[in-house]
Amino acid sequence: MKCIVVMFDSLNRHMLGPYGCDWTVTPNFARLAKRTATFDNSYVCSMPCMPARRELHTGRPNFLHRAWGPLEPFDDSVFEILKNNKIHTHLATDHYHYFEDGGATYHPRYSTWEFFRGQEGDPWIGDVNPAAPPVNINPPNREQDWINRSVIKREEDHSQSRTFEAGLNFISRNHSADNWVLQIETFDPHEPFFSLDRFKELYSHDYEGPVFDWPGYCGVKETPEQVDHCRREYAALVSQCDESLGKVLDAMDRYDLWKDTMLIVWTDHGFHLGEREMWAKCWMGWYQPTAHTPFFVWDPRGGQKNVRRDSLVQPAIDIAPTLLGLFGIEKTKDMLGHDLREAIASDTPVRQAAMYGMWGREINVTDGRYTYMRAPVSDDAPCFNYTLMPTKMRERFSPEELVGATLTSDLPFTKGAPVLRIPRHVAANPATVRHHQLYDLRSDPGEQQSLKDPAVEEMMKRHLVRLMTEAHAPREQFERFDLPI
Repeated sequence: MKCIVVMFDSLNRHMLGPYGCDWTVTPNFARLAKRTATFDNSYVCSMPCMPARRELHTGRPNFLHRAWGPLEPFDDSVFEILKNNKIHTHLATDHYHYFEDGGATYHPRYSTWEFFRGQEGDPWIGDVNPAAPPVNINPPNREQDWINRSVIKREEDHSQSRTFEAGLNFISRNHSADNWVLQIETFDPHEPFFSLDRFKELYSHDYEGPVFDWPGYCGVKETPEQVDHCRREYAALVSQCDESLGKVLDAMDRYDLWKDTMLIVWTDHGFHLGEREMWAKCWMGWYQPTAHTPFFVWDPRGGQKNVRRDSLVQPAIDIAPTLLGLFGIEKTKDMLGHDLREAIASDTPVRQAAMYGMWGREINVTDGRYTYMRAPVSDDAPCFNYTLMPTKMRERFSPEELVGATLTSDLPFTKGAPVLRIPRHVAANPATVRHHQLYDLRSDPGEQQSLKDPAVEEMMKRHLVRLMTEAHAPREQFERFDLPI
C-alpha cells in the first residue's frame, strides 16, 4: 500500500464545485469527487496553521493545552511512526511556517523532505532598498511579500508550481515501489491571493481600484467592488490549485495508482471572504466559512467512489490513525482521532460530536446539525500554555512571559515528562465571542440567528464536557467555560 496526501491551506468548501459553487472554475475537484468519497460533515479541530499540523502528526486535539508551536518531545508523529516501520514518508511543501521558531520540529519527522521558498512574507529574497508595495495591506509581511513576488517571473517559478512538480517527481520515481506516503502541501490558497495571470483571466471583470489580494484580519471596510475583486482573486488562486490537483489525478491515472494507493485531499481550515462582513480568520468566532471544510478520500481497499458521506469527521485528528490503519499499524494510546476506513466504505459514524477551537478563545462543538460556541467567563480567566518548546509563530517566548512558569506532571499524554505551565498574558488572544451562541444548521446554515433552546444547549454542553475530558483538558479550561469537571 501507499498514500498520497494533498494538503491545501485556507481552502473554502463553499468555493468548490463539488460543494455547490457554480461560478468558480474547479473541474479537477469535480473529477476528484467522482473518484472518491466526499465528506459533507468535515470539521476542523485546532486552528490555525501549526496547531492543525500538530494534530495531523499526533492525532489528538491541540488547542486546549497549547497555542501555535512545534511538535513536542513527547509527541508521537504518525510520519515518524511510519518511517520507523519502514514506510518511506516524504514531504514536498512551500509552507514556510514549518521553518520558523514555531514549526521547526515537523519536517525532520519525515524520511525525506523538500521546501520551496517565496510564499507570503517568507524572509527569502534580501533587498535592502526595496520598492514600496502599492498598498498598505498587512504591514508586517507586506514589504517582504512584494520583494518575493518581484523575482517570480515565470509560471514554473511559482512556489505552488514547484511544490507540485516535486511531488510529481516523487511519484514518477517511486510509483512502482510499495510502502510510501507522499505529502504534497501548498500554502495556497492562503492569503495573499497571488496567482498566475491566466487564472485571473478566468474571472476577468472591470476593476480600477487598488491592488487588493490580501485582506486584513478585520471587518469589511472596503467598497462592494473591492470585495468582489478580492473574492475573484481568491477564486483565481483556487483555480490554480485545481489545476495542480489535476496533475496529481493525471499521475494516478498514468501509473494506475488507484488500485493500491490511498488519496486524501484536505485543508486545515477555511477563510472568510466577506461573509458576515468579515475577512480572514482567528479574530472572529469559528463560523462555517472557516470551520466546515472540504474533505475527499479514495481508499483502494473499499473502492468507494463518487459517493457522499454524512459521517462527522475531523481530518486533522483522523488522518493519523487512518494512515496507520492503512499499513496495519495500531494507533498510539494518545491518539484520539479515528481510523476512517469504515466511514469511507459505508458511512459508518465515528463520533457523536466534534470539538474545535483556538487556544485562549471560545470553545466550539458540533453534532453535524447544531453548532455551539461557548464563551469564556472573561478574557483574564486562567489559561496556560503547556510545553517543553517555548516558542511561538516567529519568535521565542520572552523571559518576561516565562516569569511565573512552573513545572507540572499533570498531563497523562506527556509520557511522564514534566512540562512548563506558562500563564497567558491577559492581552494575548482575547476572546471575541462574548456570549454563548447556538445555531441550527438545518434551518440556518449561515448561522445568522442564535437559538434559545435550553435542552439543546444542555446537550451540546454535555458533548463538550465529554470531549474535553477525553482530551485531558486542564482543570482551568473547565473553569474558563463554567463547565463541570
